[in-house]
Parts: sequence; C-alpha cells; structure tokens
Amino acid sequence: MKRFNSAILLLLSSTLFAQTPAPQQPPDNAPAFVKQVRELLKDGKVSDGLAVYENVLKSDPDSQDANIGAGALLDVMQRGPEARKYFEHAIATAKSDDDKSNANRAMAMSWAFEGNCPQTVLYQQKVLDIAKAKNDLNRAAEIANEEARACIDSGDIETAGVWYEEGHKLALSQPNLTDAQKDLWNFRMAHAEARLAVRINEGDDPWQHVTAAKAILDKGNIEQQKPFFPYLVAYVAYYQGDYKKALENFQQGNQNDSYIQCMIGQTYDRLGDAAHAQEFYKKAATATGHNPAAAYAIRVCKPKAK
Repeated sequence: MKRFNSAILLLLSSTLFAQTPAPQQPPDNAPAFVKQVRELLKDGKVSDGLAVYENVLKSDPDSQDANIGAGALLDVMQRGPEARKYFEHAIATAKSDDDKSNANRAMAMSWAFEGNCPQTVLYQQKVLDIAKAKNDLNRAAEIANEEARACIDSGDIETAGVWYEEGHKLALSQPNLTDAQKDLWNFRMAHAEARLAVRINEGDDPWQHVTAAKAILDKGNIEQQKPFFPYLVAYVAYYQGDYKKALENFQQGNQNDSYIQCMIGQTYDRLGDAAHAQEFYKKAATATGHNPAAAYAIRVCKPKAK
C-alpha cells in the first residue's frame, strides 16, 4: 500500500476538479504537529502553521512531513524560492519511492504556484515514472492530468493538451475497466478538450466537447461528476467573453473552491462590478492547499485582493 505524506494529504484537502486526483483526507494517525497545523489553517493562521513546521525541523531536520509542509505553506505565502529549499531537502533525504514521489510532486506544485509549466512537468514526470514502474496506471494517469491542469492554468495550452492525452491513454490502458471507470476518463477528456479548444481558438468548436461531456454524464454511471459540468460551461463562456453566462454557471460550482472563487472574481471584474470582484478575490486569497486550484488562486487573484 502506498504511503502518503501526512502534510501532503493535509494540503491536498482543497477541492480539486474532475481533471485532477481526488483529494484524500488526512489520516487519524497523522503526527500531532500536522494536526496542530490543520487546526491553525482552519483559522487562516498560515504563518503560525509555518512556525510549527520550522520548530519540528530544529530537532528532526529530515522530517518529510515538516519539510513538505513548510515548503507548501511558503508557496501559499508566495515565497517560492524559500519553499523549494525545503522540497529539495525532502527529495534528497527521501528513503522510499513513496517519499520520493511525495517530495517531487510537492516541488512540481511549487513551480505551478509560479506559473512555470516546464518545471512543473519536469518534477511531475518523476512522480509519473515511479507510478508507471509500479504499474500503477491509474496513479500515473492522475499525475498526467494534474500536470496538464497546472499547464493550462499557466497558459501553456499545447503542453497541457499533450499531458491530458497521455493521462487519458494511460487510464484506458488499465485492464478490466468498468463502464463507470471508462466513462469517468472519457468525461475528463471531453472536459479537457473543451477547455483546450476555447483557449486555442483555432476553429475547434469547444461546445461540441461540452455536448460530448454532457452525453457521458447522461449515461448515469458517474453521478459524482455532475458538479463539474457547470464549471465547464462557465469556463468556455468566460473565455468566449459571455461573462453573464459564465457567472451564472460558476455560481453553480463549489463556492468553497479557491479556483472557482478566483474565476468568479475575474468574471465580476469583466462585468464591471468591482465590489463583488474584491469579495471573491479576498476569498480566493485565503487558499491554503498545495494543488493546481490553489496555485492559480494565489498566483492570479491574491495580488488583486485589496
């Protein structure tokens, strides 16, 4: 059974979209200091959480939980160069493949906070290679999708397309997939194709992919993915300049998700509603996850919050 670093699980706990790995809840046996940080983050006390990790590292400098946790919070604080020193140490001192995977993924997400797709891919590739070596094709597919998500959010649409296709291929290469599993990955691909098409804007109608995604949902095998459909409609509408339609559909998404908060803020801005834009920029600026959604919210909307 793979071991997930407790700090990683804590910082993954923000909601992710259908295109990225599903978040996993922190285990009950997490170290006491991780539980302490968890409580501090509920109150938005990021600096206090960092202090807890730094204190642990004074006596246990090779702690994977503390190094990754400290680095992740520094990314949230937009102190990327400092964050990556902790991730470098976690990579250098990792004793198992799972530890190496956790540390390299954290480094990849650190670069996502900078909007640096090539560096994100460089480190995610190490995670993907470990998963493929273990024949964990589902994990490999999820990692490919996650790096694609980070790249599309940074504006590198071509690279994002490559990795969405790779994730889809890896997922469907798994033996004995159920109809629901096939529908899940086909829905994710249609979802991605619509977002890629509207960003590239080279004649591929994004709405045909939106229709394809809806048809997969309507088969009824993946009911849990329905909340991600309004976000897709909103995304396409936003990048086509239909901000009223975008707002209506973003408002049907998860209002606690930092990415959606950020997009709602930007949509209000486009509509000339500065007051509501600020309301949602401020919400997005409180993101504490270490994932593509939080990376986008902190990079794009935190600087706009006044």
